[in-house]
Amino acid sequence: MLHRLGTFAVRRARLVLLATVLLLVAAGVAGFGAFSKLAGGGFDDPGSESAKAATALADRFGGQADLVFVVDAGRDPDQAAAAGTELTRRIAAEPDLTGVSSYWTTKAPGMRTEGGTKALVVASIGGDFDSRASVTDRLIKTYGGVHEGLKVDIGGDAGVNHDVNAQVGKDLALAEAIAVPIILALLALAFGSVVAALLPLIIGTIAIFGTFAELSVIGSLTDVSIYSINLTTALGLGLSIDYALLMVSRYREELGKGADIRGAVIRTVETAGRTIVFSASTVAVALAALLLFPLFFLRSFAYAGIGVIVISMAGALVVLPALLTVLGHRVNAGRLPWVKGIPKTVAPFWGRLAGLAIRRPGLTALPVVAGLLLLASPLLHVEFGTPDDRVLPTTSTSRAVGDALRNDFGSDDTNAVELVGTSPVDTSAIAPYAVKLSQLPDVVRVESAAGTFVNGQRGATSPADARMVTDGIQRLAVVTEADSRSDAAKALVTSARALPGPGEFLVGGNTAQFMDSQHAIGSRLPLAGGLIALTTFLLLFLFTGSLLQPLRALLLNVISLSATLGAMVLIFQDGHLSGWLGFTPLPLDTSMLVLLFCIAFGLSMDYEVFVLSRIKEQHDEGVALTDSVTTGLARSGRIISMAAVILSVSFFAFGTSSVSFIQLFGIGSGLAVLIDATLVRGILVPAAMRLLGRAAWWAPAPMRRLHSRFGITESSPAPSR
Repeated sequence: MLHRLGTFAVRRARLVLLATVLLLVAAGVAGFGAFSKLAGGGFDDPGSESAKAATALADRFGGQADLVFVVDAGRDPDQAAAAGTELTRRIAAEPDLTGVSSYWTTKAPGMRTEGGTKALVVASIGGDFDSRASVTDRLIKTYGGVHEGLKVDIGGDAGVNHDVNAQVGKDLALAEAIAVPIILALLALAFGSVVAALLPLIIGTIAIFGTFAELSVIGSLTDVSIYSINLTTALGLGLSIDYALLMVSRYREELGKGADIRGAVIRTVETAGRTIVFSASTVAVALAALLLFPLFFLRSFAYAGIGVIVISMAGALVVLPALLTVLGHRVNAGRLPWVKGIPKTVAPFWGRLAGLAIRRPGLTALPVVAGLLLLASPLLHVEFGTPDDRVLPTTSTSRAVGDALRNDFGSDDTNAVELVGTSPVDTSAIAPYAVKLSQLPDVVRVESAAGTFVNGQRGATSPADARMVTDGIQRLAVVTEADSRSDAAKALVTSARALPGPGEFLVGGNTAQFMDSQHAIGSRLPLAGGLIALTTFLLLFLFTGSLLQPLRALLLNVISLSATLGAMVLIFQDGHLSGWLGFTPLPLDTSMLVLLFCIAFGLSMDYEVFVLSRIKEQHDEGVALTDSVTTGLARSGRIISMAAVILSVSFFAFGTSSVSFIQLFGIGSGLAVLIDATLVRGILVPAAMRLLGRAAWWAPAPMRRLHSRFGITESSPAPSR
């Protein structure tokens, strides 16, 4: 198959390139519309009880309170009453807001600090994510700052989303400004010539624009996260560099053996192309597991990742051979002044390192394994969470609002546990239900259509609140002092869901959404992990014909990924380096950890296939174990190390972000790539091969027959002349 594909690319090289240009233009036109179709959010399970509650609240009551105005009087609060009342009136008159209330209109004690200098105005914003973002931006510009002597800071969920999106946009621009010049310099160093260094950029452009077009189509059919754009650009460029390095290196190697241009290209597709097919398949399988999760934030990365992988593979197997055919020896044109000759395809250092690991497997591998397990040990006390305002720097306005709500106010009404009925209930039946809710632990008060209840008693000056009932559908707000991510808040949600009411009530709010999202991810993790392991095992078996090689690869991958995740606990949860990186230590974002695992796993298997392809090539030619491993590492080590360094630069640049979960993703991905490309490929793989010995390539007879029938092996016709 690959021989025929290489032959086609050589014989129809100019036709392939013309068709590519036309398709690229079409993809650019289609992909331009992707940005308007992508959405923010996507961190909630749409089928969960909290999501249904949020929908009911939006339909019946205008939604949950997701916009918070912290008003600082800066003087006698009683003298600021007129200004506060007028500010509330102006905010309530905004057509895009519902449920506006403030201390000056309700006199609720929880909406003013004990010192009386700060008070709250809360409101709900309707509409979809994009319209909410537009409204929030306008409101911040209109009401933020100083008004009639009152200093106004705006936060809440809507404010946090606004600030996170704005900060991420700035941070990505900074990351690209840092990474791109370094990557260009490294590409020139890796390829040794300007023309060769441009090849991965061409393949990357095809992959990125093609994936944008794909996301535009999918975005017309279902929700796709705006953050998928970031993965498209990073992974598209990274895989293109990997594949181009492999193809160009093998092409130069074949030319060095005396093959002509056509023969060298075809043989490159047969050998390096086979590696790319299996490499792309393993990365795609890892990202495909994200489709199992109901959160469209995670599913979006599967859409983008699989698309960019498939298009990168197609570009490397079809477009790049056509380019090499047309360029011929001119692929080395534009040689850099400091480069003497064509960069060597063999790196003796990696061969010597592999030889040392084979001769002394215990001496070299045991310290590495011990170090990785030590780095993984913080996983024993990992805590999981979801992003809130504390992912932002303390200088952010919405972060300042969040800090004020936690530190200055007795309770945070925006974090109330919200209950909404599914069918009409008479208001007279609500009072007993509200009494029971108010007696639950850590409840400050319960607001309902029957009044406000505290510790089982209705407030003496608590009139019925008509805003808490519409068409007989009742709403109750259970206000608590507990932090929305605390065990106390989660226990309150569990108790509220277990408490019988006068009809069916859906329990929602921030804590309930957090719990439901955690459940949606946690309940599917075993299945996702099992499918990744099973499909990866099958792919590696088809690639190698061995039963033990896939098991060895999975074991080493688990060790290296555990070390990476343990390092993330050490840094982002325990707070080491927090002062230097400028973030607040928090429980780790579950969604980002799942994404990090899938990407790191896929890239690790990408490098696994690169190494195994060269080792197996030597093994199939009858070379002894030691020589096949050392030669395989020598021939693949330079490609892997250069690709890993370039890709890690792209990821580590995200560490300059001011949003902590972006820092986690960038630093974690970069660290995983470097650990795998150096310690695992350079030391643990050779040591494991030595320990396995002849059994490294063993498989029972039925599996050998299966591999001979379905496995993809290299054809080896004489190079075409």
